[in-house]
Amino acid sequence: MEKDKKIVESVPNFSEGSDGEKIELIVNEIKNTPNTRIVDVQYDSDYNRAVITFVGTPEAVLKANVSAAKKAIELIDMNSHKGQHPRIGAVDVVPFVPAKNVTMKECIELSETFAETMAKEGVPVYLYEESARKLERKNIDNIRKGEYEKLKQAIKTDLERKPDYGPSEFHPTAGAIITGARNPLISFNINLNTKDVRIARNIAKAIHLRSGGLVNIKAMGTELANQDFVQVGISNINYRKTPLYRQLELVRIEAARYGVSVVGSELVGVLPLGAVLNSLEYYLQLEKPDKLEDKHLLEYYFDF
Repeated sequence: MEKDKKIVESVPNFSEGSDGEKIELIVNEIKNTPNTRIVDVQYDSDYNRAVITFVGTPEAVLKANVSAAKKAIELIDMNSHKGQHPRIGAVDVVPFVPAKNVTMKECIELSETFAETMAKEGVPVYLYEESARKLERKNIDNIRKGEYEKLKQAIKTDLERKPDYGPSEFHPTAGAIITGARNPLISFNINLNTKDVRIARNIAKAIHLRSGGLVNIKAMGTELANQDFVQVGISNINYRKTPLYRQLELVRIEAARYGVSVVGSELVGVLPLGAVLNSLEYYLQLEKPDKLEDKHLLEYYFDF
């Protein structure tokens, strides 16, 4: 890509994690949009959710998200959807993330244009994070309160739950959409050697920002079918201020209270190199005062 080319990252989440054919049709809408590149596709039947990470020029990312959202609305019926991840619609959340030569303001404008477009399709849309027009809506948890089932009624009667765009009632099958501009988010899940999901939920509560845990951390305890472990699902919204090693070590400490231990972890999507380097620095206990940077990696010098 050209040195000065503008690049936006987007990570749309769709409420479908079981039907691979449907997910492929949604992914193809992005693949078939010029000037975009798929980075990662992951889906899970326990969460019943698909997470697609892709990058592209601002105009192309907007176009791809609109096309993928329309396809998801066509394929997903929220009236029969069940899953462990909080959600309010078939196209649950569509973030726009500045990646290269793009400002947060530009990503906010992209999210607003996306919201306007989807509202014309009859879907109510909420703005979150940097695009939020109400302080409480910066936090996506506040928008998802009650999830699909309760918001379906509240959107009609509660003025505080009215959408930023579109009708004050759910789309008949697609529910509602959340969109906005945000900084990079890392989904890093931690597995525990127990089948007791109550332990995972207690640990999630202990590390969650809202209940007095770590700043920038949102967490939930999840039971995984056909697995001999449970999972603490974690979203980190600022890895610079709350590095990955800190959330992992706090989970270890909390798990020890229940006589269980960490047996593995799972990365959903991709993460910035800096998030790896600051944890690497911690675990290797490097004594040099200089912070690790990508220039310390051999591969950094391969592109010439």
